[in-house]
Amino acid sequence: MATGSTTRALSSLIQLPQGFARKRVLLVGDLVADRYIYGQTDRVSREAPVLIVRHESSEVKLGGGANVAANVRALSGQVTAVGALGVDEMGRALRQLFSAAGIRVNAAGARGIQTETKTRILAGGMSTTRQQMLRVDRGQRGPLPPRLRKTLARLVEKAAQDADAVVVSDYGAGVVGEEVRGVLKRLAGEGMPVCVDSRYTLASFAGVTVCKPNEPELEVLTGRPLRTEADLREAGHAALKRLGCRALLVTRGRHGMALFDERGGVDMIPVHGAKEAVDVTGAGDTVIATFALALAAGASFGEAARLANVAGSLVVQKQGTATVSREELLGELRGAR
Repeated sequence: MATGSTTRALSSLIQLPQGFARKRVLLVGDLVADRYIYGQTDRVSREAPVLIVRHESSEVKLGGGANVAANVRALSGQVTAVGALGVDEMGRALRQLFSAAGIRVNAAGARGIQTETKTRILAGGMSTTRQQMLRVDRGQRGPLPPRLRKTLARLVEKAAQDADAVVVSDYGAGVVGEEVRGVLKRLAGEGMPVCVDSRYTLASFAGVTVCKPNEPELEVLTGRPLRTEADLREAGHAALKRLGCRALLVTRGRHGMALFDERGGVDMIPVHGAKEAVDVTGAGDTVIATFALALAAGASFGEAARLANVAGSLVVQKQGTATVSREELLGELRGAR
């Protein structure tokens, strides 16, 4: 639990999540099916030096940008997801999951487009914990067709008319191409909060409101190794200047976060809580979802970052792709009083 001045700062944020239900967020990004196959293994194959997994069960969860949308909805925000889905088994599964979660989806598709899918095989012995043995990825290779990219740009422009904030989840699957980025930059220029989490092409989002790299992504963006806190500060200011955004939120794992603003300020936010992370899968999705929803609810960048820091600390206590509910977030904030 937080103590002292940090405790007072967190308890002062309780009013923000109470207004989340009235806010509308537009999610733009790569909609991924996280498929889990669970099994049991007790022997090695005679065909090759590999373990044989006897299938027990399987499930599909909202992953990638779809998990960001799921986190906004779990926090009680209203959310519309714009992306690409194939006319295939995983595309149908994601549509059903969106519907069950109360998420509106405007997905473009075309013949030959596959739904981005990450299949994880987890197995263990009779009395052991299942471990991930293998991950198989499938989906679009190369850029999306020009007609589809233009369709996505039109869908973003239309959906943004009813949004209080936009969150971008770019996993490199091609949804957030040049056409969509042009719309996003224009929206940011008109005052719409546009928060971007891009794994590979952050430099192409210059001009949006907020960018959220982790430390390795910041190193790639700036070409600077981050060995010390001084290195981090220099790289953060350099990245903010290069991107021309209003704020830069750097996630640092067990070291917390660093928030840089356009006035030259930097806020080093320590990690919340003392528990060790159980699973960091999708933690960045929870952070960017909470941050964007908080901005939509009127939070400052600093307030939004602290709420996101608390939400991130809660989701890493859960196994696999997960979300944090508004009630969980409020309970943690009340405990900080």
